[in-house]
Amino acid sequence: MTKSALSLAAAALFMAAASGSAQEFPSKTMRIVASEAGGGGDFIARLVAQGLTSAFGQQVVVENRGGGVIAGDLVAKSPPDGYTLLLYGNTLWLLPLMRKQVPYDPHRDFVPVTLAGRAVNVLVVHPSLPVKSVKDLIALARARPGELNFSTAAPGTINHLAGELFNSMAKVNIVRISYRGSPSALTAVMSGEVQLMFAAAAPVRPHIQAGRVRPLGVTTAKRLATYPDVPTIAESGLPGFEAVSMHGIFAPAKTPDAIVTRLNQEIVRLLQRPESRDRFAGIGAEPIGSTPEQLTAEIKAEIARMGKVIREAGIQER
Repeated sequence: MTKSALSLAAAALFMAAASGSAQEFPSKTMRIVASEAGGGGDFIARLVAQGLTSAFGQQVVVENRGGGVIAGDLVAKSPPDGYTLLLYGNTLWLLPLMRKQVPYDPHRDFVPVTLAGRAVNVLVVHPSLPVKSVKDLIALARARPGELNFSTAAPGTINHLAGELFNSMAKVNIVRISYRGSPSALTAVMSGEVQLMFAAAAPVRPHIQAGRVRPLGVTTAKRLATYPDVPTIAESGLPGFEAVSMHGIFAPAKTPDAIVTRLNQEIVRLLQRPESRDRFAGIGAEPIGSTPEQLTAEIKAEIARMGKVIREAGIQER
């Protein structure tokens, strides 16, 4: 047999093995590594896990791992066999812009599966703060530079970067106070420990209704159906302002293309169901279900846009 024929035979065997592997996948329990329990990422991870369990006939569990470094490092070092997935947001690819020592490379160590969804935040303030609009807040912040605080979860989260983007665009100095998670950061606003926060739309809704916090604007380009009376920040004094949470699903690098394709198809099918859209709306989010290439493009655009904010604000974490 010639060398060329041997090469073709080897390639055919490889393709057959890859096809067989994809058809047999999965044959055991899978896991989706996600952020802290109770957040938007955790909700989406559990919805996807439930759907994949039904689709595959294999148990899919969610493993909460808190900060993006821990979760990212765990999945980056996992076997590239499709049995360990990562569902994470903006922090995953933005943290390396803010911290010198990150144990993973967001481009090299993961293969994108799909953009699962986008979630929005609401700018809320403690009721005691004498402001009723975004313009009022900007005026107060300019009159009291460095005296107002905004609470955030981990560095690089969208509620952190939304605050820095606000500072940059409004030309104000509202100081960030970091908490261990979004629930703690919101509690700090409700108690009056800090004055404001860019809070996830769904968890903050009951507190808005109860009068514990006052909404000033949403971070999307258009108003939300769930907050029809709350203007966008862009229309309230900062044209062009937009900051949303993106929740992407990733597999370890070198996961076979056939397995990534199968995962993408099943997850997108799940996200396109009407009941999924309804459940996402309950947390102030929108299901997407993109191709891997579209997720890659979204991440590149986010890095370019928020990277500028990070550099201008001089955000550097240890």
